[in-house]
Amino acid sequence: MIRQELVSRQDIENKKGLPVVKVLIALCPLLGLLGTVVGMIHVFDILAVVGTGSPRAMASGISKATIPTLAGMVASLSGLFFSTRLDHLAKVTTQKLEDQLKHVA
Repeated sequence: MIRQELVSRQDIENKKGLPVVKVLIALCPLLGLLGTVVGMIHVFDILAVVGTGSPRAMASGISKATIPTLAGMVASLSGLFFSTRLDHLAKVTTQKLEDQLKHVA
């Protein structure tokens, strides 16, 4: 029972920050979408002022719309990779402790 308690405590300690990381990763695409909406509002504002005949005027708004989407996706995919890696390391560390405690007993 003592071994099981030690392993459980270590498992909880290893996975302590992972839920926060996973929530932040889930928010990245949503923040990118928010940037996209702001950029598209900028495009529509330019269309209202200048008219439909000026592609150069719309280009900056389209750029403002696509860059946050790209950044949100890159951050989310990178974060997903690192989150999975941290989760794997936490499981391996817990398993190593459990194996070491089996040999001691």
